[in-house]
Amino acid sequence: MLARRPYSIAELRQALEKKYSKSDQVAQAIARLRELGYLDDRKFAEQYAYSLAQNRNFGPHRLRRELKAKRVNYEEIESAVEHAYQQAPVQALLEQALAKKLRTIRLPLTRGKFHSLCQSLLRLGFNAGDIIKAVRSRPELQPVAEDVEVVDLDTNSEF
Repeated sequence: MLARRPYSIAELRQALEKKYSKSDQVAQAIARLRELGYLDDRKFAEQYAYSLAQNRNFGPHRLRRELKAKRVNYEEIESAVEHAYQQAPVQALLEQALAKKLRTIRLPLTRGKFHSLCQSLLRLGFNAGDIIKAVRSRPELQPVAEDVEVVDLDTNSEF
């Protein structure tokens, strides 16, 4: 299983227990894999978070959700998120994600399209305040962006 893709300890334990019901053998296998260095939640979390941040432009909130879904130990999540953003800061990834989204939006930008743009950036895991700052710094988005506050992004009352 590890030859196909990396696993967190809990994720591999769950898969093995599903396949082999004898938990004493599963526990022994997990212990042996940890001893040999094939299973390490810290290393897995850092590599997975870095990959998602760099390749898919995920923000910190989304990285935390993805790592929790992979059943990574909670103590390892924050250090992995910090490690992922050491080489490329969150703001730079937000700018990349915004530029990518803007290529698909047809101008002129309406309030509905603007709201959709901001919601998609929120789903990527970026902070609402950072999104508003990044959007307001773009001259083509300023007419619509000036009317919107952070609170507007959190509600879906218009849609």
